[in-house]
Amino acid sequence: MSKTYKNSPISEAVCEFQFGQDSPWDLTIPGLIYEKVRGTFPKKSQFAQVTLGISTTEGTIGQQLETMPVMKFSSEDEKVLIQVGTRLLSVNHLKPYSSWRNFLPLIQDSFNAYCEVAEPKSIHRIGLRYINTIEIAGPLTDLKDFFEFRPYVGDKLPQFPGPFLISVQLPFEEARDVLNLRLSSLAGSTSDTTTIILDIDYFLAQPDKVDLDGVFAWVDSAHTHVEEIFEACITEQLRRIFEE
Repeated sequence: MSKTYKNSPISEAVCEFQFGQDSPWDLTIPGLIYEKVRGTFPKKSQFAQVTLGISTTEGTIGQQLETMPVMKFSSEDEKVLIQVGTRLLSVNHLKPYSSWRNFLPLIQDSFNAYCEVAEPKSIHRIGLRYINTIEIAGPLTDLKDFFEFRPYVGDKLPQFPGPFLISVQLPFEEARDVLNLRLSSLAGSTSDTTTIILDIDYFLAQPDKVDLDGVFAWVDSAHTHVEEIFEACITEQLRRIFEE
């Protein structure tokens, strides 16, 4: 967020790119990308990402688990990393998150390295996601003290606190983009501390509506929208806890 908080609630920021099926791919690409980024991301490892796909057999439709090998390149402290899979690139910044001014160049450098090696033809999806882990001291008796975005419970129903999850989708840029906004309580909260997750996930909802040259303009605009929604979700009392 452009507002800088001493006690920033950001536990993870992620920028993900999914490239079109017309984009080339082979198993040598991750290694070639690593050679370009190893100065910033010297540590490397590999894992299998499991995805749920749809299979059709003799007129029937079923679910099928698929695995995709993903290479992970991390900074020395493993707080910043990039992941490269089949037509996939993500850049992750774990806590402590410094600023957008520092995160954006990492996104740009990683994207440019991927494009130089893989030469993608199109963008299928872009996503910018901020996961905020908010800890509030003591039992939480009224959400409206801290959140403008919160569940509404009618006067005739039992009131909070209690486990909850709410989610809405908000259209942006004439419905080209969508922001998925979710607020939930974290299991394991105690009487001493209440933990709330504010998850802001902004993504390109209409595939192929952004070309490769327009990626960084999209990302910067997405961040502006994410920042505005974050500030709109919280109250002055929560800002005092974050210490701007």
